Amino acid sequence: MPVNKRSKYRGSRTCGGGTHKNRRGAGNRGGRGRGGSRDHKFVRGVVHANWVYGCCGFKHHHQSALTGDVLDIGQIDQIIPSLLEQGMATRDGESVVLNAADIGIAKVLGGGQVTCKMNITAEAFSQSAIEKIEAKGGHALLS
Repeated sequence: MPVNKRSKYRGSRTCGGGTHKNRRGAGNRGGRGRGGSRDHKFVRGVVHANWVYGCCGFKHHHQSALTGDVLDIGQIDQIIPSLLEQGMATRDGESVVLNAADIGIAKVLGGGQVTCKMNITAEAFSQSAIEKIEAKGGHALLS
């Protein structure tokens, strides 16, 4: 009489698995890898492996090389008083001097209206933003 399963199946070709054709391929284990993870392997994935289901996002292959966000020149013009109070911008005579990188902006776009003279330094400017800044006597400087 065998004491344990290991000695019970010694010398057996299939170790209790039926015919030699059983236990072949991925069908025996419910699919390869995460196959069936939202169906018959659901509990395994959620409870034990913390698998993520659904869309995990995608990557644009045409991403720009800019490292920050974009902002319209009109919006910058509106927040100049608060930037001056916080020390992120300085006043040089009539003009306001601002480094866009200090407020997390990489590119300045041309939307909105410009009401004051500004000297802005940024990684990039749209053509309309440059025109609006220079129309008020300011300068758009590339960093």
